[in-house]
Amino acid sequence: MKKETIIAAAAALVLILAGAIAPAYGAERKRSSGKKGVIPGVEVLEKRGFPGLKGKNVGLVTNPSGVDRNLRSTIDILFNAPGVNLVALYGPEHGVRGDVYAGGRVNDHTDPATGLPVYSLYGATRKPTPEMLEGIDVMVYDIQDVGARSYTFISTLGLVMEACAEQGIEVMVLDRPNPLGGDKIEGSYVEDGYFSFVSQYRIPYVYGLTVGELALMINSEGLNRGQLGNQEPSRCSLTVIPMEGWRRSMRYGDTGLPWVLPSPNIPYSSSAENYCAAGICGELYGFLNIGIGYTLPFQVFAEEWIDAERLKETLDALRLPGVSFRTIYFKPFSGRTAGRLVQGVQYFFTDYEAARITEVQFHVMEAIATLYPDHKPFEAATGIGLFDKVCGSSYIRETFSKSYDFDDIRDFWRKDEAAFRKLSSKYHLYK
Repeated sequence: MKKETIIAAAAALVLILAGAIAPAYGAERKRSSGKKGVIPGVEVLEKRGFPGLKGKNVGLVTNPSGVDRNLRSTIDILFNAPGVNLVALYGPEHGVRGDVYAGGRVNDHTDPATGLPVYSLYGATRKPTPEMLEGIDVMVYDIQDVGARSYTFISTLGLVMEACAEQGIEVMVLDRPNPLGGDKIEGSYVEDGYFSFVSQYRIPYVYGLTVGELALMINSEGLNRGQLGNQEPSRCSLTVIPMEGWRRSMRYGDTGLPWVLPSPNIPYSSSAENYCAAGICGELYGFLNIGIGYTLPFQVFAEEWIDAERLKETLDALRLPGVSFRTIYFKPFSGRTAGRLVQGVQYFFTDYEAARITEVQFHVMEAIATLYPDHKPFEAATGIGLFDKVCGSSYIRETFSKSYDFDDIRDFWRKDEAAFRKLSSKYHLYK
């Protein structure tokens, strides 16, 4: 079957599916109605005639979130672009086609739709080897980011840039919105000894940059993991194709773009905000259900032994700016508490600009330790090592666990934000 026939059939299927699922994300689209839509980097590239790619052998790091406004895959766009020779695909966590669940091993294989080789960047190796890059002139990166340091796609980006710098291969990043907006910056830097695939750069937990801006910063300040700004950088030849129409004040619902989940537990654009508010706590396995295995990933804090009303009252008394809580009762479909009734709170950002999104989980941990001394976070769970890696330091856990008072870690968690805001502003592509 010809490529054109395959694409036409796929486009028809996309239109049918879009109509079928429209109610599921209609609320997000409604927020942006009447506003000029954002044009993602891949469409800007196409509109310009694919400069920098024509006549070259191209590699592509992407996943299902790499689409244009009409849900055309970047794979298909580049595969059919005149004069562009797409020769290989590279799969991060969850794989190029999104068919690998969280933490699952991604294997090398052949993409059935294009016949192209797919090299795994989340299996035996996370940094492309010279053999994987053989014959590549330009490496393109197009994945929707969530704006959090622990989300592994930006780590993949950095390792790809590092490998390409070593091999003299150009890198092109097709920019996409930061769903948290461009103004949110929260959390402390990663400390020596805690750099990892979930904390690869010396940046705050929420960094307020698009993936293109972040690429420019790590390329200028230093590619070496854990050494951002600390030594002479090893630069790759980097091009960022910017979006059109994006502003720093925008959350994803303001962009007019469809949201394609970049990983299984980020089903909606608001899930990126929720990931930052509950994901660190979620590393403590056996402590709390945060909605994974139910319809509200990262949106709740619940357990069988919690009294929902008492927890809500305790959290309400804190009067957290921009955050409200409601009681919730549910039975998870899967996971540790599958089929058992749990109860707790669901939270909402009623004033996103005022809310300190990453701090919600620390206040919940504080409340739990006060109400349920036998269920203190670091005594009732495993995964402490990963918690420290995601926090970028053991200081948070060691200090917080002494009295479970957020005031004890508040200054530490916020100490690097002003400095990073000043540093990162040099790499802003948008106002």
